[in-house]
Amino acid sequence: MAYLLQQFANALPLAALYAALAFGYALIFGMTRRADITYGALFAFSGQIYVLFAEFAWNDLYLVLPAALALGAVAAELYALAAGALIGRHVMRPLYRLSPNIVIVASLAVLIILSESARLAADSRVLWLPPFLNAPVVFLEDGGFRVTLTVIQMVNTALMAAIVIIGHGILRHGRIGRLWRAVCDDARAAELCGVDSGFAFVASYLTATMIAAVCGILSTSYYGAMDFGAGLVFGLKVVLIAAAGGTSSPTRSALGAAAVGVAETLWSGFGPIMLRDLVIVSGLVAVLVLSRRERAIP
Repeated sequence: MAYLLQQFANALPLAALYAALAFGYALIFGMTRRADITYGALFAFSGQIYVLFAEFAWNDLYLVLPAALALGAVAAELYALAAGALIGRHVMRPLYRLSPNIVIVASLAVLIILSESARLAADSRVLWLPPFLNAPVVFLEDGGFRVTLTVIQMVNTALMAAIVIIGHGILRHGRIGRLWRAVCDDARAAELCGVDSGFAFVASYLTATMIAAVCGILSTSYYGAMDFGAGLVFGLKVVLIAAAGGTSSPTRSALGAAAVGVAETLWSGFGPIMLRDLVIVSGLVAVLVLSRRERAIP
């Protein structure tokens, strides 16, 4: 019983990460209705910039670790937001107006640019952060077996869950949420009502980028590094996990992605680890084939 509880505890950080990423991805998908792996690239890019600047602050500026991490986090957010603004306004928005399907191809090109830029900036080195906030917090002890989470896992889970909760509140009750839904439903009709659909598109891309950057920083803080190939892996994975709950609603998408995180963790704890990705991805593809409603391409 204690082992099962530990697996559910282990699932919380991953479920929160998937939920936050899916929430942000759904904001972009609502505008384009096309698969966009750029979002996963922005997630990985922010983590790589975070480690790069933290290493620079530690080794070259001789800052203490908290200051080095803070500088890295600020730099990662700024770089990611600048990249998101450039991509959203000058790449995705013009291409979407020209032909929506071009967004899919352009996202791969953007992913390569972001991944290679980070790799060249780091001189192809995989940089690692020192472990911090890794003291275990014991929730239950049964026969010598302890159910624990580290402090950083708890902090990450709380922050990522807060992103989803706050985002849901804004979309559900705020004026921004009404504008986002109006443009998602029919951009031309929204423009006839005085809504600037171009601004809504770029604002959605920037908001999603900010969420991706925060998740990238928190994930890198926990795992210690961000691989240069993570952009493609997470780009494809986010597309699948976000669709698990239906990409028509960011909140439902987040809940579905959280369920995927729980299932993935439970499989890791009770099933053969080598088959985990195969089973999870196959299950997601099956769910998409059988139940996805946003199949029609306008």
